Order: sequence, then structure tokens, then C-alpha cells
Amino acid sequence: MVQKAKILLVDDRPENLLALEAILSALDQTLVRASSGEEALKALLTDDFAVILLDVQMPGMDGFETAAHIKRRERTRDIPIIFLTAINHGPHHTFRGYAAGAVDYISKPFDPWVLRAKVSVFVELYMKNCQLREQAALLRLQLEGGGKGAIGGGKEPAGLLAELSARLAAVEEQAEALSKQLDDDSADAAAVATAAHLERKLTGLRRALDALEPGAGGAASVPSQN
Repeated sequence: MVQKAKILLVDDRPENLLALEAILSALDQTLVRASSGEEALKALLTDDFAVILLDVQMPGMDGFETAAHIKRRERTRDIPIIFLTAINHGPHHTFRGYAAGAVDYISKPFDPWVLRAKVSVFVELYMKNCQLREQAALLRLQLEGGGKGAIGGGKEPAGLLAELSARLAAVEEQAEALSKQLDDDSADAAAVATAAHLERKLTGLRRALDALEPGAGGAASVPSQN
């Protein structure tokens, strides 16, 4: 079973959270509510999220301050943040949102289809990264086990390599399709850059796996997945 991605919705108004849930329910992912910046930071301590939808205007800790805390934490600094705001003070206000680390800045009322499409891109990227980490972990276990049944229920090294290669090929195919989709849709620069980073990591993992094939001339190190 494929684990669902978690999406963090942060807004101090219950009706806004309800509207976001209605818009994003079609993505069939796990939607987590937070009614304040403090509550959002607490949720981020224990759970991993694919993307954060963050209201700018909130009492106490506003969206900008919340984003600053998120970006300072090593665990959460790479999570994409989409700012949502009911006010528009011009380019300076928008620039402040991007400076705080947002990948997008959307004014209310927004087009539900556009918001759902933007969120779905980051969910897909998150899922591909999770799959890539899985393949890297399997490869690392194979290397550390010296090719003697470390994983896969005692399979021979050749069988393990074939299984790993097939799994990696599936992720590579999905990543390529996603990259083409981003190019076709003229997606946000942040999403395109994230997809390119994912492809680079896939290339490194493929090279490491190829180096393990018989006659490749020695073992390879597993690339870092940070």
C-alpha cells in the first residue's frame, strides 16, 4: 500500500480550513489542520509534510513569522510553503512572502482548480522523493551486507540487483513523466527546480547500482539523499 502524503493547512478561521479541505479532498491525501502558527510548528515536530498552505494574516504569530521558524529548522526547511492571503499590498508585500521562503503566493479568492493543481505537483514530487529514499536504503543494505542475503528474504545478489534495478526504473519513468508535465504546463520555477534535483539524485543512484553489476570493476558508494 502506498502511504499517503500529508498536507498541512494553516488558518485561524475554521471556515477557511473547511474550504481548503473541500478543494483538496480530490487529491486523496491526508489533510492536517492547524489554527495558528504555534499549532503548525507543533505538528511539524512529529510529522513529515509534502507541502504547507499557510495563511498570512493570523493573530499572534502571523504567516511570515511562522514561515521563518519553519525555514530555520533543519527538519522542515525544505518543505514547500504556499502563502494564502486575503489582502494585497502590492509587489512589496508579495516579495516579503517569497523572501520568507514561500514557493508561491496566492491572493484570495483563488481559483480552486489552480490551487489544487499547484498542490498536486508538490505532492507528486514528495512521493517520488520517498520512493527514491526507499531504493537508496535497499541499495545501502545490499552494500553493507556484502551481497549475502541482506535483504529480499535471502535472494542471491544477482536477483537483488535485478529487483533494485526494476524498482529504480519505475521511479525513473515516473520522474521523467512528471518533468515533462512540468515543462508542458509552464509550472512554477520552484517545482521545476525540485524535479531537476530529484532527477540528479536518481542519476547518481543509477550509477551506483550499475557499478555493482558483475564486471563493473568494484563497489560504489551510495549517493547522499539529503
